[in-house]
Amino acid sequence: MATRKVTLSLDAAAVEFAERAAKQHGISLSSWLSKAARREAVRTGHQRPARTADAEELAAADEAERTAAEAELRAEG
Repeated sequence: MATRKVTLSLDAAAVEFAERAAKQHGISLSSWLSKAARREAVRTGHQRPARTADAEELAAADEAERTAAEAELRAEG
């Protein structure tokens, strides 16, 4: 999936919550925030859910990132 680098300003508590959630899910903060933004856009009706092919691509990317995060955590001990 294509990514785009952006600069955001978030309140300190929101960042702390997001960092904890990302760590618990074994993914990067960027990935967690991207998923949260996507879910919120769909929930509030501003975006239709992803087509099946898009969802499969997203799931594969998520799985690859989770696997890499687990390997990194194991390497750190």
